[in-house]
Amino acid sequence: MYISETKIRVRYGETDQMGYLYYGNYAQYYEVGRTDAFRSLGVSYRELEATGIMMPVVELQVQYFRPAYYDDLITVRTTIKEMPTGSKIIFHSALFNEAEKLLNKGISTLVFYNNQEKKKVTIPHQIEQCLAPYFFTQQESK
Repeated sequence: MYISETKIRVRYGETDQMGYLYYGNYAQYYEVGRTDAFRSLGVSYRELEATGIMMPVVELQVQYFRPAYYDDLITVRTTIKEMPTGSKIIFHSALFNEAEKLLNKGISTLVFYNNQEKKKVTIPHQIEQCLAPYFFTQQESK
C-alpha cells in the first residue's frame, strides 16, 4: 500500500455562500493529492504525458461527512491500496481538517491511455517500478 499526504488551504473563491468548500471542488483536491503522490514517487504527470500517456478519470465516488471552511488547512491523504493491474489505477482520497476530523472521502479510478493510439494501455513500466516496493516483498519479486 502506498500513502501520500498533501496540505491545501481552502481559498475564498473555492467556497459557496455559506462559507463551505463548494462540493464540486473536492475532486480538484483529489487531483492535487494524486499528482503530489506521483511526484513523491519520482513520477510527474508532465513527464508521463510527454510520452503520450494520459490518465483520464473514468469513475469517481464521493462521500461528504463534514464541511471544510474558508481558510481551513486540509490534509489530503491519497492511498493506492493495491498494485495497479491492466490499464487502471485506483486512488482512495480522504480529506481531514486540522482537528484530524474526516471531512470527505472519495475513490477515483483512472486509466492509462495512449493519446496517439487512442486506446487504453497497461500500466507504464516506470510507474510499475516505482510502486512495486510498496506491494511486493523482496521474496515475492524473485
